[in-house]
Amino acid sequence: MTLTTKQIQRHFDGFLQTPSLWGNSAVYDLHQFSITQKSLPINSQIDTKLRLGKYIERFVSFQLQHEKTTQMLAENIQIKRDNVTLGEIDCLLVKDKKPIHLEVVYKFYLYDVLVGNTEIEHFIGPNRKDALVEKLSKLRHKQLPLLYSKECESYLKTLDLNVSEIEQQVYFKAQLFIPYVKKEMQLETLNQNCISGFYIYKYEIEQFSTCKFYIPTKKDWLIVPHPNVNWANFNTFRHKINTYFTREFSPMVWVKHPSGEIEKLFFVWWHA
Repeated sequence: MTLTTKQIQRHFDGFLQTPSLWGNSAVYDLHQFSITQKSLPINSQIDTKLRLGKYIERFVSFQLQHEKTTQMLAENIQIKRDNVTLGEIDCLLVKDKKPIHLEVVYKFYLYDVLVGNTEIEHFIGPNRKDALVEKLSKLRHKQLPLLYSKECESYLKTLDLNVSEIEQQVYFKAQLFIPYVKKEMQLETLNQNCISGFYIYKYEIEQFSTCKFYIPTKKDWLIVPHPNVNWANFNTFRHKINTYFTREFSPMVWVKHPSGEIEKLFFVWWHA
């Protein structure tokens, strides 16, 4: 699917509007990268066929290129041993004269109190195939330690970098979704502003019988819902949503209430 410059701009602005998942205090010993979230007109070629994670990385690259205090050194560095890829380093840069190894993450998580025992452990992917705690653990124990591997050391020498002087940070943004019945839920560890909407179970769908619906593409998950789309009525939507549930896939849905209010929801195939 070919995207227009206007669509890409919308996605970029949606990315900018998404807050970091936590603030100044480290989570899992992971420190957030700090950068001003200012909108810029997209004027670079971005491959719109990239999967969402790589698409986001292009936005970060574009953002960093326009920071006066930041110099990009290398991106998407494949670290190999005997032609076997050990992993990839997202980005090496210098900010305010300080070298930084940066890992970029953008995720969508749903709060399920039945999973785990802590706030972080309660957040899982829409299809229950991944979890926030798993991603944090992977960053801490696999992705960031790659910098200290022997194989990476030789690469750092080509950039005249000393591994002992490099700070490691993450640029971790996320949209969080909470149960529809818990609209006043307060987060303690993670950023409250990351709550972007709600989720409901498939058996709860009837309560939206007077609403209209739109199922955005994956890249449109980034943006704030707007009214200028082709809305479907309840019967049409209910038929379509069942095809997703059959595949055990939980789609994001924009729901427009009779009042004109628009909400961003996940309709999940799994049961409470």
